[in-house]
This record gives sequence, C-alpha cells and structure tokens, in this order.
Amino acid sequence: MSWHSSDSHDAVSKLASSLHGLSQKEAEHRLEESGANELKETPRAGPLRMFFGQFEDFMILILIAAAVISALLGEYLDAGAIIAIVVLNAILGFVQEYRAEKAIAALKRMSAPQARVLRDGKERKIEARLLVPGDVVLLAEGDRVPADCRLIEAVALEADEAPLTGESLPVHKVSEAVPEKAPLAERKSMLFAGTAVTRGRGKAVVVETGMRTELGKIAQLVQDVQDDETPLKKRLEKMGKQLGIIALVICGVVFIAGFLRGEDALEMFLTSVSLAVAAIPEGLPAVVTITLAVGVQRMVKRKAIIRKLPAVETLGAATVICSDKTGTLTKNEMTVRELWFLNGSYHVTGAGYAPAGDFMRDGKKTDALKDKAAKLLIETGVLCNNASFEEGVVLGDPTESSLLVLAAKAGLGVEKSRRDNAFVSEIPFDSSRKMMTVVRKHGGKATAYTKGAAEVIVEKCAYVLKDGKETRITPALRREILEANKEMASKALRVLAFSVKTGAKDAEKGMTFVGLCGMNDPPRQEAKEAISLCKTAGIRVMMITGDNAETAKAVAHELGIPSEGVLTGPDIDALSEYEFDKAVGRTSVFARVSPEHKLRIVEALKKRGEIVAMTGDGVNDAPALKKADIGVGMGITGTDVSKEASDMIVTDDNFASIVSAVEEGRIVFDNVLKTVRYLISCNIGEVLTIFIAVIVGLKTPLLPIQILWMNLVTDSLPALALGMDPKDPDVMKRKPREPSENILNKRTLVSALSMGVLMAAGVLGVYLYTMPEGIEKARTMAFTTIIFFQFFYAFAVRSDRHSIFSIGAFSNKLLVAAIAFSALLQVAIIYLPFAQPIFKTSPLVAADFLLAIAVSSTALILPEMHKFMKRRGVIA
Repeated sequence: MSWHSSDSHDAVSKLASSLHGLSQKEAEHRLEESGANELKETPRAGPLRMFFGQFEDFMILILIAAAVISALLGEYLDAGAIIAIVVLNAILGFVQEYRAEKAIAALKRMSAPQARVLRDGKERKIEARLLVPGDVVLLAEGDRVPADCRLIEAVALEADEAPLTGESLPVHKVSEAVPEKAPLAERKSMLFAGTAVTRGRGKAVVVETGMRTELGKIAQLVQDVQDDETPLKKRLEKMGKQLGIIALVICGVVFIAGFLRGEDALEMFLTSVSLAVAAIPEGLPAVVTITLAVGVQRMVKRKAIIRKLPAVETLGAATVICSDKTGTLTKNEMTVRELWFLNGSYHVTGAGYAPAGDFMRDGKKTDALKDKAAKLLIETGVLCNNASFEEGVVLGDPTESSLLVLAAKAGLGVEKSRRDNAFVSEIPFDSSRKMMTVVRKHGGKATAYTKGAAEVIVEKCAYVLKDGKETRITPALRREILEANKEMASKALRVLAFSVKTGAKDAEKGMTFVGLCGMNDPPRQEAKEAISLCKTAGIRVMMITGDNAETAKAVAHELGIPSEGVLTGPDIDALSEYEFDKAVGRTSVFARVSPEHKLRIVEALKKRGEIVAMTGDGVNDAPALKKADIGVGMGITGTDVSKEASDMIVTDDNFASIVSAVEEGRIVFDNVLKTVRYLISCNIGEVLTIFIAVIVGLKTPLLPIQILWMNLVTDSLPALALGMDPKDPDVMKRKPREPSENILNKRTLVSALSMGVLMAAGVLGVYLYTMPEGIEKARTMAFTTIIFFQFFYAFAVRSDRHSIFSIGAFSNKLLVAAIAFSALLQVAIIYLPFAQPIFKTSPLVAADFLLAIAVSSTALILPEMHKFMKRRGVIA
C-alpha cells in the first residue's frame, strides 16, 4: 500500500480508524493480530543453553578430565565427588547468570519508549510496543517516532531521518500526499519508525508496526538497552587470566615437588588441579554482574533508571555534576514571595504549589484580605488568569498558577470569585505589549483587570491606589514604583504589576495602579541538602541554565553553589579556548547558555581530567549528553531524543536523585572491591597452605575434594552476600576514586597477600599441632580452620576503616545467613557418616572447634586492630 500517496483521510478510512483514534477494545484485538510493535532481537540463550554454558570454562573442563582419570583408575568416590561439586558449581553459576539476565531484561522494560496516542477519543501515554495499525498518535519536538505513520496534521514539522536515509539535515514534513514513485527520503507525508521529531508538532495514523516498518525491512536493530559487558567485568576477567597463569605455575611446582618426594602421583595430580581451581576466582565475573544488577534495582527505588550498565561503575567516580536549574535544582513551580504597595509590603511564606503559607508584614502574620490594596491585587491575579484548580491540582502557565496558589493562601475562593465576576472579554498577553487584560462583569458593572511588566503598566496608569484611596499618579510616584520594581528584580524575582479600571471601554488606558508581585521558582530543599553532600564527597556541582545571570546567581547562592561570578553565553563566545579552559576551573554558574555551550563546557571539563555527569532534557542537549561520561536524561520534562542519548534517566527530574545514584555507584564499586579482596585473600590462603606444606616436605593438609568443597561453600555464598552489603558510613565523605584505579592495586594486593599468609600460617600451625592425633584428624582440623578463617575475614573485609561493631555485625543479614548455612554444611560433612568417607573427615570435639575458632578469629581481630590504628592516625 502506498500510504504516502494516499489522502490522509483515505488512509484513516482504509485502516478502519477515525481522527479520534481506535477504541481500547479494538486496539487490543489488533495487537493480537499484528503482534507487538518491536523489532525482532537476536534470540538470547535459553535456560538450558545457559546451564550447559557453565561447563565451557577451561578450569571446569580440567576438573571433568580429572574426574574421568580418577574413575579410570578406580577412584570412583573421588570421581563422583568431583562431578557432584562441578554440577553444584554449574547450578550456582546458572542461578547467578539467570538472575543477572532477568535484571537486565527488567531494566530494558523500565526504559521502554512511550507514545502519546488517542484511545477512546482521549489522549493516553502507552508503551510504544503496544501500538497497532490504525492508532492515531500525537508527536511533538523531541519525540521519537514509534512506528511508520501517515501524517494527518503537520504544524512546522521537521524530522531527523538520518538513522534511516542518511540525510544529515532535518526533513520538512507535510500532511498532503506526495507522488507514488517518490523515494523514501522524499516521502514528506510520512513519519518513519526510529526517526525523531526535531521541530513542530503533528498528528498521524499508524500504518505499519514492528518488522513491517521501513526500519524493520532493513533489519536494523534499535535496542534502547544493550547488554554491555562493563569495563569492570573486562578488567576482572583479565585479572582472572593472570591469576590463572600464576596458579598453574604454582600447581606445576606443587605437583613436581610432591611427585619427586614420592607422594602418590594421582593424589598430587588431583591436588594440583584442585589447587588451580581454588586459586582462580572463576565466580567473580558472575558475582560482579549480580552486584551491578542489584545496584541498578536499588537505583530504581531512588528514582534513577540506568540505561547502560557501565554507567553504574562510572557514577561512583563522578567528580563533577553539571545540572540544569529549572525543575532539577528548583521545583519548577513559580511561587509568589513578595507583594509591594505604596503603603507597605508583604513577605509570603511557603514554596511551590502547596497552598500553605502566610502573609507577613513587619515580621508579623497578617490577614491580607483586610488590606484593600492586597485584596484587590490578589483578586486581579485570579480574574486576569487562565490557569485553573482541578481536584486540588494547579493546571496552566507556572506564573498564572502561582497567582492562584497566592489566592488560596489568602483564603480567597478562586472558583467563587470567577463565578461572581462573569467573563466578558480578553486582550491576551503579547510579547510586544507585555501585558494581559481580562474584562469581567459584577452586578451589571464591568471592570478591566490587567497584569504585566511594571514599566509598561505604570505608563498606562493615570491613578494609583494609596492608603486605600485612588490618587492621581505623579512622576515621583512613578519613580517610586519603578525603583521598587528594580529592587525586587535585583533579588532575582520575576516582577508583575497589577492595575484595574472601571468600565470596558479603552480598558488599557487611564488605569489605576494596585501593586507589584515578586515571584520565583524556589530551590528544592532536597537539592540544597544534596549539594551539601556533594561538597563532603568531593564532587563539584555546576549550574548551567538558560535563565538570566541575576536569577542564576541568586539561586546558586541560595543552594550553596560556590562560584567566581557567573559566565553567560556571550561571555563564553568572547573567550579564547585557553581562557575558557581556565574559566571552567573557577566558574560553577553559567547563564543564558545554549546546548552548544553545554557541549563546550563538557569538553573543557573532560580535558581537565574530570568525570562529568551532565543533565539535559531537550533535543539539542543530545550531543552534550553523549559527550559526558554520564548523560542524565529527565524522566518528566525530557524529550525522547535526550533520553535515548543518556546513560541514566532521573524519573522525578530531581537533582537529589542524581546524587543518590552517584552514592549507589560508589556503594556498588565498594562492594565489588570487598568481594575481590575477599576472594583473592581466601584463594592466596588456600594456595600458600598447600604450596608451603609440599615445599617443606609435609603431607598435603588439604585434599582435592576438600579444596573443591571450599571453592563452593566459602567462595560463592559469602562473596554474593558481600556484593549486597549495606553502604559504608563514609561512602559520601571521601573523594571520588580514580576511574583508572585498578581493582588489584598495590594496597589490595598487599592486604590480600598479608591475609593469605596469616591464613596459611594459622592452618599449618593447627595442622602440625594436631598431627600426632592422626593424619585424618589433622586434615579435618586444617580443613575446618581455613573455612573458619574465611568466615571471620568476610566480616572484617566489610569496611576498610570502620569497626565491624560500629557498622553492625548483623547489619548484612544475607552475609550472616550465608555463613550460618555454610557452617552448618561444614559441620554436616564432619559428622554425617555417609559424608565422612567422601570428604575424608573425622569427628571433632568441642575443644577442637574452640582451637579452630581461636586461631581463625585472628582474621577478624588483626584487621580490626589495623583499622583502630588507622582511625587514631597511628598508621596511614
């Protein structure tokens, strides 16, 4: 069907639709027939494929080979135990991977594109995937076109079709038909899926969806959320390979040393293989993915949707947050702050559209309606106004909305006032006249109510209201009014003047001046608190706004944003590249800036080595959002284009939510670091225990099956629980980390090596101490002691500075549960008769456990002493 060459009304008819759209019932029926409006994706691995994929790891294949060799040599018990542990490991890996996959799928659903559609004659916002042919959609600047559509109405409409046609300039769109043979790039009566509206607005009927769209035909997959492998995960995998090489070398040495000393070749082979598996934290990438995914879910609860997983780790390193002013740092709810009259002034309390507040005069609460001038100004604000109250919600222009809220604070009934003063006519606001007048009639008498710019209103007034009486205006009174107007404007208030005139003839001439009203968009209290938190966290906050310099300066001062003056767009244009780079280092408030200036600011900050988070809501903000390390889209005011360019969407447009996301980013990285330190330390402890024993000529203190058991019990469960650890008390009291900081830095390696040495020394000491009671008893004690070491260390590693007792030993309930469960399993394999021959264990008495606990508790005691000295400043 050549929709582009058909008349728009014919297209609607052919689709059995109407200009008012489809009914909900019909849309649901068509959805069943046409399917969802989405492009087919590359099928993801199913649960079975995911499960069997767990056996593809190189070290797992070595374990399977070891099990086969054991079976061929008649060691069926060892072979069975190895296979059982491999399967258990696969199940655990599968659960982790499946959960991560589910979390990423949920993340994609959360940031699913939306469409404005007419259903049952009413405008609704629905998921774009639910659109069907025949749906009538409404599109405006910044919207992503959700399906192939035939235009019905187009008002100054332009679309960016570069993703489809490669055309670099926006294409002007019309509702009139075009020739049937017109190529795709010239079908101006059509809007195509995947393109974006860059200007104007339009109304269109959906003609094709999903794979039947032009985008679908060329099989171009457009996915909002990609399952990115994060840089962190890549670094960890690289680290795993490096550790693997080191482990294989050590295992080779252990095998050769044991074999030369006359140890059983099979046992030494199995020990070496088991040691290699134990030395490599193969579960770490899966644990990291889970940690990141859990962090993403926590961020959703704090009003931030992460669209790209790498953003989670980048957030934790953010050094600068560049934020818009209106709606992000402020409430985007104009609020009247001051009323001025020739006989005095009022300060109005309260913020936003909540009708709670008082009128203060000379520091005392007063009834403004008892003052003739104040009452008349408030009435004028209600009667010369097109905003409305609907079920307690203010609808309309923010300035006019603030005047209705002012009336509600005074106790003046908006609807009653409007009913008592019937509408007659209106002279609408015009940017050249800078004023608006509404004529209303009460009891047969007409009155004109006017509001506008003070300098314009004053010139058209012949009288003023002073001390409750009309007085002829004089040049001195005009100067007094304009001086008051200037003073209010210097406080970053938007000032309106109000006047009235009896009669409808020449309504805007010979008026009576009533008073001035000063209003502003109040800063969010939570934004003020968040900025204070940023200072503590070493994060610089910059305010970038299109508003004037005076307003920007006043809001920045109220919010506590320090800055060497204010730079405006023209100031930026006048600076050289060198001067601008220096200015960005000193200035944190920018006013009257364009999206191009935003991009330049981001580039200058990145040049200085900063990690930049940048907010944006308009189409033209997309380049700056993409250039920033973390592009932050606005969930309420943001256009589809700006959301798609962003890494994160703030659902409530609130600056505090951005800071919360940064905090979560830090928590996630901290938890990954804890997990890495824990696993590496435990692995070093296991390797050193066996390596030292073999080198000095002792029988191996840990058997292959025991090493594999530790790998399952002590590696996976506590590590997962550490990945979900609550936040450290000082997470927002320290400077941002270096983004290039290596996970395995010098400090982490020294810490891991020290703990590994402590574990090996403790385990070998217990092993030698209990050796006279028999090799099986000594091995059981060594086995139990090293596991207890790892339990205690899991608590110690939770904070690098704070005592486990100050952060709460039981504050991570998952960790307590994981350790309790693992300890129960350890006790079971020591005492259960069927488990003893498998794990080569013998029963222990209470004194044995006390010895194991006493020795292994040093993994908690010594780090706690180290932290204590650190807090006291004894050591760095």
